Amino acid sequence: AKGRPADNPLIVHVPNVARLDQVASEVPDVARLILRTFSPGPVTVVLPRSPTLSPLVSAGLDTVGVRIPAHETAQTFLDACGVPVAAPSANRSGRPSPTTWDAVLRDLDDRIDCLLRGPRARVGLESTVVDCTVTPPVVLRTGSVTVEALRAAIGDVEVATAGHGHAGRSPGTRHPHYAPRARIVLVDSPGDVLPVSTAGYIGIRAPGEGFGITRVVRDAAAYAHELYDFFRRCDALDLDTIVCQRVDRTGVGLALMDRIERAADR
Repeated sequence: AKGRPADNPLIVHVPNVARLDQVASEVPDVARLILRTFSPGPVTVVLPRSPTLSPLVSAGLDTVGVRIPAHETAQTFLDACGVPVAAPSANRSGRPSPTTWDAVLRDLDDRIDCLLRGPRARVGLESTVVDCTVTPPVVLRTGSVTVEALRAAIGDVEVATAGHGHAGRSPGTRHPHYAPRARIVLVDSPGDVLPVSTAGYIGIRAPGEGFGITRVVRDAAAYAHELYDFFRRCDALDLDTIVCQRVDRTGVGLALMDRIERAADR
């Protein structure tokens, strides 16, 4: 349905910690501490894969990413299923992740049999992914559970860089992702580019008049929450350019800049 590459591992979703033994052969203490601190919520822990779990789920890897979502619709669905659910984001592969049910409908309406309607995603970015099979743990994909918060909770944490040997254990690190059809232009200040009606603008500082659509947000967290929805609205308006203001690479700003730069680099 997505056109997702087969070598891109899936995240397995469970409703609570008690279900971890259905998908993982071992749960290190550091993984349990992360889940106790940040779950249910937008954090995924990479664990040794249970031999009973299909290797198709983890693209043949001996590890699996596991998450306990906080979204009430997801929790209700997982409880009803009674088994772990391996699932990617509900978008066409490479497109911005959906944050609303109608975004799923626009991407996959002719490709899926059923759609669960629920509230908009609270965060707006994909989960933080932490590899707990190594010491110290390594953040493979940044997210709203920040590196700073992880270090405060569990101590030493590394952050994977380009070419990191274990990066492929996380989705969103090996293939083009998060990209709208419009071209992405990054600026430090809205004054760095002339407003034009064929472009959209999103950032913390307000631009001059003249953009086709503008969204000004109060901080990096609000920026992250709005980013993918804004990408999709610009595409719906058939704009050819999206101007994104850079933010500091601290807190959620690190994840936000990662997603914007990946969308721009395609």
